[in-house]
Amino acid sequence: MSEAVRRGHVTKNVAEIAKAPSLDEEEVEPYTIALALGLRQGEALGLMWEDVYLDAGYIRIRKNRLRPRYEHGCGDKCGRKPGYCPDRRQIRREFKKTKSRAGRRTIGLPSPLIKLLHKHMQEQTRERKEAGELWEDKGYVFAQPTGGPLIPNTDYHRWKQLLTDAGVWDGRLHDARQTAGTVLLLLGVPDVVVDAIMGWEPGGSARMRARYMHVTGPMLKNVVQQVGDALWGTAPETSEEAGDTRTRAPQTATETEDHEAPAA
Repeated sequence: MSEAVRRGHVTKNVAEIAKAPSLDEEEVEPYTIALALGLRQGEALGLMWEDVYLDAGYIRIRKNRLRPRYEHGCGDKCGRKPGYCPDRRQIRREFKKTKSRAGRRTIGLPSPLIKLLHKHMQEQTRERKEAGELWEDKGYVFAQPTGGPLIPNTDYHRWKQLLTDAGVWDGRLHDARQTAGTVLLLLGVPDVVVDAIMGWEPGGSARMRARYMHVTGPMLKNVVQQVGDALWGTAPETSEEAGDTRTRAPQTATETEDHEAPAA
């Protein structure tokens, strides 16, 4: 509309005077595990082995996997949608370069994740041998059993199955990225480092942190305890109090797990 005004097609941009409806953003509850790197789905599926440096302990994010787009290969005679056509043809490239400078970034790898990637590389080598001539040597870290790129929708359904198998609440795939942001908040990581890891542009990083990084129950409980200690001090525990388990709240398994952060 602004361009139409500039070219003289219309005299006023009505979009500028329209009052947009207010939208209530759904509050996201992050998982209480550390999903280590906070990659976007497209970044993870577009990751190539050439950008993984296990010995040095880091990866480079440069590409973004695109959702496939198909057309009929049967001349639209099958009566199905193009994506379900038996002779479908891919009409969209598999990936594109990461769109922003902030998105093109280098991220360090935690030691447990390096071990998992080494194991994953060995498993993929086995799949390559089993596939034989069917193997597509495209270099994807996360690939189909024949080496081709994973379809984002397939990855989504595998995520849902993973949540079911793990017995945790049913969340969106993107909630894993928000969990990573929350973990960085838990660790007290400086904002500039958070921006670099998450791939946020400096100009909008404060807004993104407010949206992605969530204060969890254990964090609030810890802060309240610190406030109490600062104002009233920590009273020394008597032997009678130490032995009375009826009046003390023991640490539960859930509370312990809330402070652990295994990489996934």
